[in-house]
Amino acid sequence: MNTIVGNSYSSFLDAKMHVGSEYGFDPIWMPGSLFPFQVSLVEWACRKGRAAIFADCGLGKTPMQLTWAENVVRKTNGRVLILTPLAVAFQTVREGEKFGVDAVHRRDGLHAGDRIVVTNYERLNKFSPGDFAGVVCDESSILKNFSGATRQAITDFMRKRPYRLLCTATAAPNDYIELGTSSEALGNLERKHMLAQFFTHDGGDTSKWRIKGHAREHLFWRWVCSWARAIRKPSDLGFDDGDFALPPLSVLDHVVSAAKPLDGFLFDLPTVGLDEQRADLRRTIDERCGMASELCNAHNKPAVCWTNLNAEADAVAEMTRGAVNVQGSDSDEAKEEAFRGFANGDIRVIVSKPSIAGFGLNWQHCSNMTFFPSHSYEQYYQCVRRCWRFGQKSPVTVDMVTTDGQQNVLKNMERKANDAARMFEQLIDMMGSELSIEKTIAYTKQEEIPSWL
Repeated sequence: MNTIVGNSYSSFLDAKMHVGSEYGFDPIWMPGSLFPFQVSLVEWACRKGRAAIFADCGLGKTPMQLTWAENVVRKTNGRVLILTPLAVAFQTVREGEKFGVDAVHRRDGLHAGDRIVVTNYERLNKFSPGDFAGVVCDESSILKNFSGATRQAITDFMRKRPYRLLCTATAAPNDYIELGTSSEALGNLERKHMLAQFFTHDGGDTSKWRIKGHAREHLFWRWVCSWARAIRKPSDLGFDDGDFALPPLSVLDHVVSAAKPLDGFLFDLPTVGLDEQRADLRRTIDERCGMASELCNAHNKPAVCWTNLNAEADAVAEMTRGAVNVQGSDSDEAKEEAFRGFANGDIRVIVSKPSIAGFGLNWQHCSNMTFFPSHSYEQYYQCVRRCWRFGQKSPVTVDMVTTDGQQNVLKNMERKANDAARMFEQLIDMMGSELSIEKTIAYTKQEEIPSWL
């Protein structure tokens, strides 16, 4: 009986443990088409074994993760699984063809001869962790958007894989503590342990966490830099920015009013609280959707219309010339076909939600979009960055369609944008300091040890 209990407890502990981190290696293969800063990041990630690359949109996260995966395959003679958001897998496989990496898209599980397998997060249950030496989470910030059970399943899948890579542009767009999700997936501190070590709680509201003092803040960012690299442009790593310059971005506000104000009011006032905001959105669907379709119909260029409600998407698609509505109820194949058609120029306008098309897709051919704002800064950032990304050649216009009642929502988004910019600044500044220390140590060691030793 005691033996059974002991074995059960040992199995329980083993299931909770992450494999150790001493698996880094010098890269074996590097495609000549990578930029120098991309080579540097891939080399660092290989030498870490388990790492996170927080690189802005258009800086080449896909070729970097494919190169990393190819190196793990060659090092281990094993396989690597690349997890992507819905409808992005086909794009990753296409990038692999360009960079000489043999990647295959699988929805139903592993096939004989597979080396680098690309699938959607939702298909993870079709695969066994023991079949893979490494795992890549593309657009890894999406992890926190999954349910607790799904997020835990992904973490458990990765737990024993010696090689792990997270790639995203927005690691924690407006909340430092979300970095704990990435840390936990890599086998570093669990989110709750990170909070205990670096943060303090400001009372009863569980969202009110702040870093403990200046000294702890310094230690926190040094700790993040031990497993992550952040980059907004090549010069953040000391490289020449070259062609990595973004075109102008114009964000235009279009404020519409309901057909008639609320009973007892001469005009609409800013809403207070989620209930009032939702009610305001429901009663202005016709006006907001009419404005969005009018803006898209004013030209014949490609455009994206971002909506939040099914009723909004249906109305915009019906009123907009050449529009295709991509909905959650569509099959994965139908979504991929629509997004591929839009990228190829066969579809002029895509109407969809940020939760469906807001992550990972490359739409540099498009420079016009309409957007119905919500409280999620991450959704706004990711949606805008589908088009406003490195490689975009034209100025990008974002038409924000809102109402008199949504002014508090816009103020909240502006605050979150400032928080996100501040977080990235701190991470990059600390990373620069850490890189300087690493270079100094390497130089000192090189000078102190005679070559004949």
